[in-house]
Amino acid sequence: MIYHLVTLLLAPLFIVQGLYVRRVTPKLPEPVGARSGTSGSGPRTRLLIVGDSAAAGVGVDTQEQALSGRLVTTLSSTQEVSWKLLALTGDDSGELLVRLKSEAKEALDTVVVSVGVNDVTGRTGSEAWARNLQNMIDILKTNFSAQRIFLSSIPPMHIFPALPQPLRWWLGVRAKKLNAIMKKIAEANAKCFLVQAPFPIDNQYIAADGFHPGEPAYALWGNHVAELIQVAIGTK
Repeated sequence: MIYHLVTLLLAPLFIVQGLYVRRVTPKLPEPVGARSGTSGSGPRTRLLIVGDSAAAGVGVDTQEQALSGRLVTTLSSTQEVSWKLLALTGDDSGELLVRLKSEAKEALDTVVVSVGVNDVTGRTGSEAWARNLQNMIDILKTNFSAQRIFLSSIPPMHIFPALPQPLRWWLGVRAKKLNAIMKKIAEANAKCFLVQAPFPIDNQYIAADGFHPGEPAYALWGNHVAELIQVAIGTK
């Protein structure tokens, strides 16, 4: 109730602050490096990483430092990993869904999904968010035969230094609401898991733009997800 009242009263301020953030926040590029490959030896696992700028690794210089690199490095210590990254800066859940629908069908073992920040800033409604996530899961199971789907929760936007107050608080509440919906979706679907990486409240984990993960955050996030995958497939 309070959130909706604040939204109505402060909507003009949020719009102004949002425009300011877009104007002054540095536009970091997606990191260089391979977006597919095979690494390691042992039992084979086929991995797909999909999502937005965080999945793409914005905030670091190379893919080896990003989510994909951290995942592959850890997983390849116990198995052969055949992997592919499908991510684009700016994608929200609806745009990612369209992208997945256009991909050729293939058999995969594990999919890691990172999406949601652009849904928060773009004001994707709760029903649309839930519908997009469910459709995404259905497509990953049907078109990609995914055996395990890991949904990464939206990061703690209430601590992003690039966002001024009260916009930071407002987007943080939005992120928590969408995360609660993601949790319900994950619990309602077999072979689906919610990932809540334990990001510390510390600016060293945030990139130079004050908005994306920094290298320490990618390391923590990637290692955390890799360990969950290893436990799920029985290699740890």
